[in-house]
Amino acid sequence: MAIFVLHPDGTAPEWIKSKKMRQAATQELYSYWNRLRGARLSPEREEIDPTAIRHILADTMILEADEERQYPIRISGTRLNALFCNEQKGAPLVSLFAREDRASISAMVEAVLDSQRPAVAGLLAESEFGEDAPLELLLLPLRHRGKTHARLLASLTPQALPSWFGLRSALALRLVAMRFLDSRVAVSPSELIQGQESAKKPEELASRSRLRRFSFFVISGGRGRDADKPH
Repeated sequence: MAIFVLHPDGTAPEWIKSKKMRQAATQELYSYWNRLRGARLSPEREEIDPTAIRHILADTMILEADEERQYPIRISGTRLNALFCNEQKGAPLVSLFAREDRASISAMVEAVLDSQRPAVAGLLAESEFGEDAPLELLLLPLRHRGKTHARLLASLTPQALPSWFGLRSALALRLVAMRFLDSRVAVSPSELIQGQESAKKPEELASRSRLRRFSFFVISGGRGRDADKPH
């Protein structure tokens, strides 16, 4: 359950199948997160030191897990702000995607939280000028006061800066493909979403909080707001 494929022919691009991440900023953030977690599934939010990743802060974000699964951006890197020509702090990550991709990106972020596994995705930033910009999205789960399903450390890095970057806003993000970093098995977003819905039994939902109710499953075939401010 690793690659979520959005190509019309049902295949993923070769780079997303690779164990390697393309962008240096993605690799650096993953290595930092991996060192912090040690033998744990994920590190604590309070362990993140902005000075340790100062060279890639422009590409870095902190996301919050919310009940609506829209994943508001608690800290927004300047690169994301420039991509949409506006401050993105407080904006739901899901809202930055084209409508037809929102259910898929929401399901994918949720899968990262449920499994506590890092994932990388290939995106396109659409432009009215027809020069779409390819980007690499890294999603890394964080614990917050010992709780999972709370925060994510993320980065959004362009493979190359388009001519309109910082001058004109991107129209929307499009999801190309996504995989967990420890696997190369492909499934479709529709299968993931369908699996999530079938896993929600009424008797189980009644006994769990809304943020913790979504179970990790296998698909066949395949302190307040100030807590996230930089120290």
